Amino acid sequence: MRIGLYPGTFDPITEGHLDIIRRATVLVDRLVIGVAINRDKGPLFSLEERVAMIESECGHLAEQTGTEIVVHPFENLLIDCARDVGAGVIIRGLRAVADFEYEFQMVGMNRSLDDSIETVFLMAEARHQAIASKLVKEIARLGGDVSKFVTPAVHAALTQRFGR
Repeated sequence: MRIGLYPGTFDPITEGHLDIIRRATVLVDRLVIGVAINRDKGPLFSLEERVAMIESECGHLAEQTGTEIVVHPFENLLIDCARDVGAGVIIRGLRAVADFEYEFQMVGMNRSLDDSIETVFLMAEARHQAIASKLVKEIARLGGDVSKFVTPAVHAALTQRFGR
């Protein structure tokens, strides 16, 4: 069984994330969505809320594609999380050249820690390249319309969180 790990904070999950998830399902039999617990980032949504959003948004994708999709919170090293879930591949989304520079360093470090786990990069579709959770949160906080960047359920959660 081919197991892939797609890690991130997903605070919140965006259409860009969902695009990568959708496309990653053709590469693996089981896709583990690793939700990073990063206390230093101070997420807008709690871990439980982020996990619930991802499960809700990805349930239909699992049915459509036949790929098992599992949500797995983690707080350890990414390479250790990959080992914990039995992943042979880490899936990363790229939006721009700046993403690649950071990801290139991460791949090098991860390969030095465990060279049996590969990393695969999926380029975001052009319409999703500008979407970043950080920017979505900022736009929503300031009262802007983020409906084209997130699903209706995530949009409702953001609207509720910011009282709009």
